[in-house]
Amino acid sequence: MIEARHLRVLRAVAATGSFSAAARELGCTQPAVSQQMKALEQSAGTPLLVRTGREMRLTQAGEALVRHASGILAGLTAAEEEVAAIAGLRAGRVRLVSFPSGSSTLVPTALAAMRAEHPGTRVSLVEAEPPRSVEMLREGDCDVALAFRYAGAAGSAGAAAPAGGEVGEWADLVVRPLLTDRLVGLVPEGHRLAGAERLGMAELADEPWIAGCPRCRRHLVDVCEGAGFTPRIDFATDDYPAVVGLVGAGLGVAVLPELAVESVRAKGVAIVAVRPAVEREVVALTLPDLARVPAVAATLAQLERAAAR
Repeated sequence: MIEARHLRVLRAVAATGSFSAAARELGCTQPAVSQQMKALEQSAGTPLLVRTGREMRLTQAGEALVRHASGILAGLTAAEEEVAAIAGLRAGRVRLVSFPSGSSTLVPTALAAMRAEHPGTRVSLVEAEPPRSVEMLREGDCDVALAFRYAGAAGSAGAAAPAGGEVGEWADLVVRPLLTDRLVGLVPEGHRLAGAERLGMAELADEPWIAGCPRCRRHLVDVCEGAGFTPRIDFATDDYPAVVGLVGAGLGVAVLPELAVESVRAKGVAIVAVRPAVEREVVALTLPDLARVPAVAATLAQLERAAAR
């Protein structure tokens, strides 16, 4: 295999005409130059230099190798500089995918801090709900996924985990817990329960429901069935402002994560605590190898700081 260090020595010999002159230029000994040239000729499988008097002359193969060496070494130098810039956060990119309520609350603060501290690092954002966002991470379509799971789900914060590891759906990923997001009840302002401090899910058994994203919808059905009833879902939408608008218009009731309510102007809606508490764990996910990339590590740190605030 041809090594870059051997190409550098060959180029020096070609430029200076001798091993001793090449050694002076490279700051090494003449025997070291001779040894590296022998190693290069063995890798090439053909002579690259012939001695003519006191000078070394390139063979046809040697001329071909020197001709390509400049481009190879220049490309390698450029690659080394680019990698150094990425490692030093002077360059690089991070592809972030987030669910909508995370995009409107946690992400803006984190990305503003990234731009201020590491202006050479570019972070892009697309939206997707889990489990699609997690699939995108595993498929190589993003570097960091902001995701959530409900307490008690396999592998969640509420589930037992062996020492030193994740269990369940994210066992192969690096999981950075960000915050615990409680679900709250939404009822129209004129509703009989609008002034309650808290309400039990069973108190809403006869109400029409407005449901959110597919994963939230499944969880809503599970929670309601745990309270002894199956919800009558009249409307279903992934758009949180639409959920709030439908409740405000008196068309039903809903439960939404506090993050989602925080990002929406809740006009005509009363927000009531739910008992027993229903929570979801919000996390940032990445692959183990990606977690060692400086720009990815910095993005995870900024998401943690944004959640802490």
